[in-house]
Amino acid sequence: MNVDHFGMDTITLAGPLEAKLRAIREAGFTQVMLNAGDVVGHPGGEEAAVHAVRDSGLAVTGFQVLRDFEGLSGHLHTYKVDVAKAMLRMCRALGASVLLVCSSTSAHATGDSGALVRDLRKLALLAVPFGIRIAYEALSWGRHVNLLIQAWEIVRVADRSNLGLCVDSYHVLAHRTEIDAVDAIDVRKLFLVQLSDFLWQETRSHEDRIETARHYRVFPGEGVHSAEVGALVRRLDDAGYRGDYSFEVFNDDYKQLPLAMVAARARRAVKWITGLVSRRSLPARRGVARAPGYLPADAGALARTAGAAPDAEAGGVKGAPK
Repeated sequence: MNVDHFGMDTITLAGPLEAKLRAIREAGFTQVMLNAGDVVGHPGGEEAAVHAVRDSGLAVTGFQVLRDFEGLSGHLHTYKVDVAKAMLRMCRALGASVLLVCSSTSAHATGDSGALVRDLRKLALLAVPFGIRIAYEALSWGRHVNLLIQAWEIVRVADRSNLGLCVDSYHVLAHRTEIDAVDAIDVRKLFLVQLSDFLWQETRSHEDRIETARHYRVFPGEGVHSAEVGALVRRLDDAGYRGDYSFEVFNDDYKQLPLAMVAARARRAVKWITGLVSRRSLPARRGVARAPGYLPADAGALARTAGAAPDAEAGGVKGAPK
């Protein structure tokens, strides 16, 4: 596992784009996951945002996120195609080769698998002239597609070379998906892995999953699902995945902390993960090897997310639940 395959998501950090990019680079990362808000919200406009990214020297892991695309019809579908084309243009301008697409939550979308496959094929075709790959992700609160295996089945049936899957550990954990579900995935079609954890054992409702996802995620090694996150990464690595990992961590506390402190936490998460993968003699699911920088998960962990970690000063588809 190459440490240069890890990147941070700008969504985790507060402040202007240039400050985020600088903090990520100074923490030792070589790539960054960008959000549409980084571009359209830049005070200097889209061109200034593109220049900031290029000047940073960071590679772009991917660009997110196209929402509620599949399953619509009529004028709603036409509208979303226009949005997709605009996002593909921004994606190319930023030098990103992957556009992240989340499973639809729209009440207006059909769950007919044929329609979902058809729409994702169309999106993949739209992306071809831009040289962009589409990474489809199952949101754990998606209306019709909310399980990893459902998203994989759609990607598999659609069968387009530039259409693949994004695995997000949060959604896997929140839906209590068995880690061995990833064994069904052809890793050649896995375009991105997003990693995070959270601080309670389960999300008990649709609303709880959304609230936790958008406000209370933490870096791998800081939450209470360390064994599962570690097992997921090791399983993918053993299967031959050699693509990129991005820390997608939405956390309100982190946005109140100095950027360098948050970026340092992310860098320690890289050390923790790579330490796990290198210890192949240990069982993947019976406890977790505690690499340097491991943060114990206990009842006091929530309070500690607002402060530095111990060494911070140093650096309709079948199977859908009812």
